[in-house]
Amino acid sequence: MTLLEAEVHASLRAFLRQQGLPLWDHHLTMARLVSRGLRLGRSAIIQTGSTVSRYGCSYLMPALLSDRPVLLVASSTLQEKLLTGIIPKLQEWLQTDQVIHTEDERLTWDNFRGILMVSPQTWLSARLGKKSYFSEKILTLIDNADELEDWTREYLTSTLKPHHWRQLQKNYSAYGNLIQEVRLYLAKKILSRSTNPYQCYLLNEEEYKTLQYLGEVLTGDSAFKKFWKKMSAQSQLLWASIDYQIQDFSLHSSPLEVGSILESIWQTSPVVLMGGFLDGDKTAITYRDSIGFKNDVLCLKFSPNRQNKCIKLYICDNLPMPNTPEFQGVMLNQVRRFVTLCCYRSQLIVILINDMFLKVRVGTALAAEFGSRVQVEKTQITNNGILISSWDFWYYNHEALPTTQLLVMATLPIPSLENPLVAARVSYYKKQHKDWFRFYLLPTAMKIIQRVVMPLRECQGVVALLDNRVNCRSYGSQILTALEPYAKINYIDVSWFQN
Repeated sequence: MTLLEAEVHASLRAFLRQQGLPLWDHHLTMARLVSRGLRLGRSAIIQTGSTVSRYGCSYLMPALLSDRPVLLVASSTLQEKLLTGIIPKLQEWLQTDQVIHTEDERLTWDNFRGILMVSPQTWLSARLGKKSYFSEKILTLIDNADELEDWTREYLTSTLKPHHWRQLQKNYSAYGNLIQEVRLYLAKKILSRSTNPYQCYLLNEEEYKTLQYLGEVLTGDSAFKKFWKKMSAQSQLLWASIDYQIQDFSLHSSPLEVGSILESIWQTSPVVLMGGFLDGDKTAITYRDSIGFKNDVLCLKFSPNRQNKCIKLYICDNLPMPNTPEFQGVMLNQVRRFVTLCCYRSQLIVILINDMFLKVRVGTALAAEFGSRVQVEKTQITNNGILISSWDFWYYNHEALPTTQLLVMATLPIPSLENPLVAARVSYYKKQHKDWFRFYLLPTAMKIIQRVVMPLRECQGVVALLDNRVNCRSYGSQILTALEPYAKINYIDVSWFQN
């Protein structure tokens, strides 16, 4: 090992022993890999199979000991957690004066020393907007890279809100009638669409041409012209969202894929991408394709410890399929039985349901039996509460919730083709002659499953999967692989719920 790797190895091992931090088997391996990236400026993709509270010190220790500047890309929530948690402990242990910069300090970023923490949006603005905030050659650590594709799509989405139309009429008074006609036409068309649970609707060719014509007539710079230029680019998804409370709409234009857009970044910037679960494959082929990472890169995938990170997994062999009339009744009976078995323990029960109408039905049925303990997508809940939520709500809020004993997955989180945005992306992949299910829908489902199960591994909780497709479809084995390690049974074992 070189000097940096050796120093990091010795310091981290001593720090972990002194702090008595929760055991994670791969601290030293990951720390050496990050140290190597810092020293040589080489990229890597690391799938930790764990949460940042476990592996965070493995990349922060090398960053603090390095004599080179390090750029850390992380959400504001994660930055706050690091700045108030593990970073002060590491600094005290190392007795280092390494400076931690945040993006609101107004420093000269292209000449900083130490660690600079920036949000994904700031980093994307620098790299894709060609803004010289910091050097392209600086080693960049990206945590929670599971969400990189979503961050990029969100950053590149252009939105035209109701107030933009009013501003447009004010700025282009000579075209006031035309602008008003276009807005009224779109409002009539969009607001008359049949409602869907996703409250979003693709614009058709006629609506697109109407916007295109308006953009050609108007000159100068405005929010509308920026939107018009974005929607006129290739491979764009043009859609409307409706606010039914005010009976108005917003227009959005977002890229159908981001890999070709991100590809140029990886050519110049050495980067270490880190996340709990990025891909079912250890070489992260699908993930790399989705973000345009075509360079040779070291890929590492760690697995959870089979002894202390094993979940208890219930999968019944003969449940009806989710698309059958019998499913809802049988699923509700299963949920009721699970809740009854563990309702006397003071730990949270979580039931994940994406379908809005099914969520309401299950919530109503359980509330009739268990009263106010049942909450639908609320973070203010008692330790022995019963939470019914979407997958996303649980993932983004689980750290603010009590310890979870039981996690029930009503169906697999495979994106629904009834969602217009999902359907549009599937159509795009079909035109690209890609296997849209195995390139888009299945990896999305596996990533979601992995990340929501991670908190259950900490307490070796119970996960119940009530979707029989995991038994009957060819991709079921991949779903099960994503859930490993687990102890699996196909019957309800009462002993799992005893104190």
